[in-house]
Formats: sequence, C-alpha cells, structure tokens
Amino acid sequence: MSKPFASTCYKAWLLVIAACVALLEPAWAQINPAQTALLRWYGDINGSSFAVGSNPVAVAFDGSSIWVTSHNGFKVTKLRASDGTSLTINLGANLELLAYDGLNMWVAEGGNNSVAKIRASDGALLGTFPVGNFACGVAFDGSYIWVSNSGANTVSKLRTDTGAIVGTYAVGASPCALAHDGTNIWVVNQAGNSVTELRGSDGMNLGTIAVGYAPAGIAYDGSNMWIANYTSGTVTKLRASDGYLMGTYSAGTTPSGIAFDGVNMWITNSYSNTVTKLRASDGSLLGSFATPSGPNAIAFDGADVWITSYYNATVNKM
Repeated sequence: MSKPFASTCYKAWLLVIAACVALLEPAWAQINPAQTALLRWYGDINGSSFAVGSNPVAVAFDGSSIWVTSHNGFKVTKLRASDGTSLTINLGANLELLAYDGLNMWVAEGGNNSVAKIRASDGALLGTFPVGNFACGVAFDGSYIWVSNSGANTVSKLRTDTGAIVGTYAVGASPCALAHDGTNIWVVNQAGNSVTELRGSDGMNLGTIAVGYAPAGIAYDGSNMWIANYTSGTVTKLRASDGYLMGTYSAGTTPSGIAFDGVNMWITNSYSNTVTKLRASDGSLLGSFATPSGPNAIAFDGADVWITSYYNATVNKM
C-alpha cells in the first residue's frame, strides 16, 4: 500500500507545481534568452512603441537607457530600456546623430554647427562646443569624440573633457555617419558614394573606398565594416583591416540604419517599412520584418533592437 500512496502524493505535488508555474508563466514567459543571459529579469516590452520628438533620426544605447534625437523636435529623449520611462532634454536646431563615451552622450546639432555634451546619468547639459558646418555624425574612439561636418566635408576630433578641437581632417562629400574599428575612424560620405578611413592617432587619410549610392549608415562587427547604401538598396561589407570588399547584399527599399547584435546585422529600410536581418558571417538573408512607418535609425541594447519611426515620432522595441 505504501508505494501506491507515495505515487499518488507525488502526482498530487506535480499538479500543484504545474498549477503554480501556470500562474507564474505570464511573468517569465516574455523574457527572451538574451535577457536571461544578461540577467535582465524585468518583463519584456517587445512590440512596444514610445513617443519621442518629431522626426527622430538617431538612436543610441548607454548600457541602461535608449537615447533618441529628433531632427525637427529640438530635443533628445532618454528612455529607460526596462520600461520606457522617459526624460526629455531640449537642445538646438536640426539634431542629427549621437554617441556615448561611457559617461556622457554627445549629440550633433546640425543647425548650430556644434556638438552637445549631456551627462547620461541625469540628462544635464554639460556644454555645447563649436565644430564645422552642419555637424552630422558622432563617434567615440575610447579617448576622443569625432564629429563629421556634412557642410564642410571635414571631420573634427575633440577632447572629451573640454570639448576642444585637436584636429580637423578633410574627407569626402557630405560626410555623416561614423564608426570606430578599435583603431581607426570610418566616415560615410553620402554625396561621394564612398567611405573614408582616418587613422585614429592623427587623422591621417588612409584611403577612400567606393561603396553603393548615397551610403547612409555604418556599423562594425568586430572584423568588418557594414555600410547601408540608401539609393542602391544594398549593404556593403568591407574588411576593416584593408578595406577589401567582402560582399554586397540586397536589403529593402532605401536602407538607412544598420546595427550589429553580436551575430547578425539589422538594416532599416525607410521606404519599405521593414527591417532586414543578415547573418554577419556570410550575408545570408535571415528575414525581413515589418516596422512602423519610416524606420531609419536602429540600435541594439544587448537583448533587443530599437528602431525609430520618422513619421510616427516614436521609437519601437523589437
């Protein structure tokens, strides 16, 4: 009699445990594997949309919050990645791209020919520093901030503590997006259909490489530079060590933003309202996913991608 009784009790306990798990499931079932690996135990808000300023054009992650610049909204929005709680910082005209230096967020103010330095912890404006005509792109190399000046065809290199310019370097036509490969700075020349590589130590021009038409976004995958070619509808992969062309891959209509998630490349397609996912190792198409209207900028937060909607004035988590 003891064995059947024990078996019955065991089964009863399993039913109790199953019932408890069923009650708890809504809380944990939404956490994706990447969140678990990163010990991010907050509930997933994938598919959520958050209001930002009008015509958002850039997005960046600081380790805990998402930052979005609004081209015609004259402001930067900071959103806590866990729940979307927001803070707004008012800035100058025609805001463009932005970059994080480990402590502060730097924002290109195109209409003011300047770059703003914002303390990431509380959104305090720490300074505004003049650069060249129509500041567009921003990148951090571990020591200095680099700003592309679209109207001057130059790139400025600034000290992070004082904002003082330590060098200005000529590049191609209408430079905007920038990326750092650990040693050098890569500059997208929108009107030049090319990218220019500058030596990080002294700004020496290491070469200009042709890519697709109207290149818009650039991202580094640890070995290669990926460039989204807006008019060509393609993505170019260049080996960072020598600029060798590794491949050209189709994306959607008018690709603009590009981000690396550690394994794959994600490309926003502004006019087709999609985001394309390519395997970084070989450029294989892994999928195309619908987004809100006018997706342009994209960033990865370690678990999810965030995409701005130019026409909806939102940033959306996928």
